[in-house]
Amino acid sequence: MTVFDIDEEDNLARMRRGDLYYAFTPKLVAARKRCGRAVARLNYGGELTRRQIAEHWKDITDSDRALPPPAATEEEEDVVLHEYPWIERPINIDYGTNVKVGSNVFINFNCTILDTCTVSIGSRTLLGPNVSLFSGTHPLDPELRNGTNGPELGGPITVGEDCWIAGNVTILPGITIGDGCTVGAGSVVTKDVPPYHVVAGNPAKILRKLERKPKAEQNITRVPSLSGLLVLDLRADPILMSKEVFKVSMYITFSQLNNGTSC
Repeated sequence: MTVFDIDEEDNLARMRRGDLYYAFTPKLVAARKRCGRAVARLNYGGELTRRQIAEHWKDITDSDRALPPPAATEEEEDVVLHEYPWIERPINIDYGTNVKVGSNVFINFNCTILDTCTVSIGSRTLLGPNVSLFSGTHPLDPELRNGTNGPELGGPITVGEDCWIAGNVTILPGITIGDGCTVGAGSVVTKDVPPYHVVAGNPAKILRKLERKPKAEQNITRVPSLSGLLVLDLRADPILMSKEVFKVSMYITFSQLNNGTSC
């Protein structure tokens, strides 16, 4: 049997379920090429506006959802387009169609998403530089693996809302990270992380549980910066977390969060 004899629709369904499937069938090769071209247009597109980045994201994810009408200024565009992710290039994605991202998500440089299965990233989550989300994997048996001729498999990845995934973190197939979690720089996440926990290490281990704020305070965000403490009242303006604030947040160190753990 060759890849041309495989039932493409059944193979695609198996891939999305996380079952053994063949990655080098004509349909899946074409799907990766489509996404690769869309990613290249984003990565090598020169200086881009917020709207252009959103348009490229629609292209990568093959979404037919229309963008909202253009706003009068770039600042107003930030508000209008808050449901689309901030992306620092380059980014690498396998298929694009299996990536689901909430509103106000920040993706820093050199993010890699292998979306064999669904990769979901919740609203207001921050991904640091060189973060890798691998929903695909290979059989351990080398005879079954058989190079590009053998089957592959995978598992969905879910990253909840309000998470901070620091630089050089790797998240493996089938992992769920709950809402409000922080994952320390360089960690490899091999097990699920319960909501509102700080984890770090290879493999990542729980360092501590985060105490949740009283409900009246949950929408107050205080961001340490070189110039002092920046206080954002998100109850007054839920879209106030702008690109500049995201960049500042990348400089918050784990020492400020966890007594000396590096960001």
